[in-house]
Amino acid sequence: MHDAPTASPDLLTLNAGPAVAVVDPAGGGRLAALSVAGVELLMPGAGFGSFPMAPWCGRLAGGVLRSAGRFHRFPREAPPHAIHGTVRNSPWRVVRAAADSALLEHGLGAPWPFAGRVTQEFALSPSCLRLAMTVESHGEPFPAQAGWHPWFRRDLGTGGPAELRLAAAWQEERGPDHLPTGRRIAPREGPWDDCFGMPDGVAVTVDWPGALTLEITSSARWVVIYDEPAEALCVEPQSGPPNGLNTLPRPVTPRSPLTVTSTWHWSPPAGQADEGQLR
Repeated sequence: MHDAPTASPDLLTLNAGPAVAVVDPAGGGRLAALSVAGVELLMPGAGFGSFPMAPWCGRLAGGVLRSAGRFHRFPREAPPHAIHGTVRNSPWRVVRAAADSALLEHGLGAPWPFAGRVTQEFALSPSCLRLAMTVESHGEPFPAQAGWHPWFRRDLGTGGPAELRLAAAWQEERGPDHLPTGRRIAPREGPWDDCFGMPDGVAVTVDWPGALTLEITSSARWVVIYDEPAEALCVEPQSGPPNGLNTLPRPVTPRSPLTVTSTWHWSPPAGQADEGQLR
């Protein structure tokens, strides 16, 4: 299993009003921190924050991609499966950085067998963070997915613990191997380590009563919710379900890249007009 990258001294700090985002290019291109009015929303430390998932999201069955009659094998970091793609554990290159935005890129190479690259853009405003990720092919077509894996703190140290709201069209039935069975079922009660379908785009609300409301939207049509840990919950917008490279492939070609966007919009509790101070 690959070790999670440690924080790099070459961090990019983005500022916009009460919001501060810290991007760690060398630490897997992850969002290492996101605070609003001094209140940190993400779990700190190696492997946490919010990391990019590409060129696949979640588990890949047996660590094997079946494509065009060939079998490609990857390290099984969540035995017996591979998990979360290949770009979260290695450095990204900074293409552009400004006071409130940054653009990173990561070339696709071994163990991924196809030439290409992934770009990731961060744009911060006083009330939201906008994210965009694009997977490109530099030659041969290949299936791909892209998404984000944020670890949100359940307890912000102010207000109440996090509450989750979503209205999914379906839940991907999860088999004993932690992979979708192929059946779409009515959403069940949590706790979850499950994938949900939202055909009009992901829309999930995380509410810390009395402190902050965070609305997560995305052009992606699937979201994995992982809320089993006592101290954190994950809301993971992604362009396909787990093992989707094999079961629901979306081809990427030089003329048809895959782009996924997500916006995280925050607001204070009703009646608290000053967004620069959370109580």
